[in-house]
Amino acid sequence: MRFSIFHNLGAPGRLGEYAQVMDEAREFAIQAESAGFWSTWYTEHHFGHEAIEITPNPVLMGADIAARTERIRIGQAANIATFWHPLRLAEDIAMLDQLSGGRVEVGLGRGLYGREALNLNALADPRDQEQNRALYDETVEILRKAWSGEFFSHKGRFYEFPAPGVRWNHPLSPATDDYTAAGVITKMQVTPFPLQRPHPPLWQVIDSPRSIQAAAADGVQGMFWLPPVSALKERFELYRATASAASGREYALGEGIGLVRDVYVADTMEQARAEFEEALMTTYRWIMHWRGLSNMMEAGEQLTDAHQLSFDFLHGRNLLVGTPEYVAEKIAELRDELGLEHLLLWTTHPGLPHRRAMRSLELFAEKVMPEFTA
Repeated sequence: MRFSIFHNLGAPGRLGEYAQVMDEAREFAIQAESAGFWSTWYTEHHFGHEAIEITPNPVLMGADIAARTERIRIGQAANIATFWHPLRLAEDIAMLDQLSGGRVEVGLGRGLYGREALNLNALADPRDQEQNRALYDETVEILRKAWSGEFFSHKGRFYEFPAPGVRWNHPLSPATDDYTAAGVITKMQVTPFPLQRPHPPLWQVIDSPRSIQAAAADGVQGMFWLPPVSALKERFELYRATASAASGREYALGEGIGLVRDVYVADTMEQARAEFEEALMTTYRWIMHWRGLSNMMEAGEQLTDAHQLSFDFLHGRNLLVGTPEYVAEKIAELRDELGLEHLLLWTTHPGLPHRRAMRSLELFAEKVMPEFTA
């Protein structure tokens, strides 16, 4: 199995200490590389005065981490593609791939919060899901064209490149047929293009059947988080069937999929809960306000008023919180039931003291990882 870090920076009450929070994130990533983790992933969120989600640019964050590491791969979970101008996103990711020596994993998402979307790109309004999806799909299409290294053009519902009617005449850049016609620019090239060819691996944060099928059919790897094992199995099977049909080869269950799990390791079950519960529940109270508890249901289970968000409710469904032996047992279940190949650990929930996150990372690396990486 591969093990990675999912790092959603959150620091309630510490916005005035942002530089210190960054230093802690750097130390966490450096230690993860030393411990043999495969990759580290950073989120994109905006206008978070609550300080629960405070990383507005995962590409820039990744550049900082890449400069301080040598082997660990650098991912975004996710760049919210609908918020970005597609050519700017293509350029920035290509730059990061060059700067990191080809270590980028490109994670993409469509966006959840109206507060973010409507102040960055009104076309991404999540209240109009069909338009949001169409904008996302066109952005990904443009990214692939831009990363090809070739001259390209694009005309879609939202974007047209190059802009029509722009004339070009410069002695150091002859107006050749590669990109002009009658002195007018008809194609363009984005530079640099990524070091990895044809482009860095693509991932999408997915959950609904429609998103799962779209990603699998397009050769995009999938990333999941919330559902319990029984509900994930249906999603993993759908991804496998769709990817197999689209690629013309049989995918293994779990192939092409990463799973984020909330992970905290301590010497006893009681200690793990006591140290982790408050920070964990801050995240879940924040997220579940938007998502609700439906994603937390077992296969075939119906959401009722009896279901209430609590640590006990979550623990039996999707948490890896406890002793090294307990966490290893739960990971073995994910491997055996889902064919899971790639687990991303989310330990750095908002408000968890840095020293405790580092200790959990140390225990996981020393006492859990060797069970699965020998």
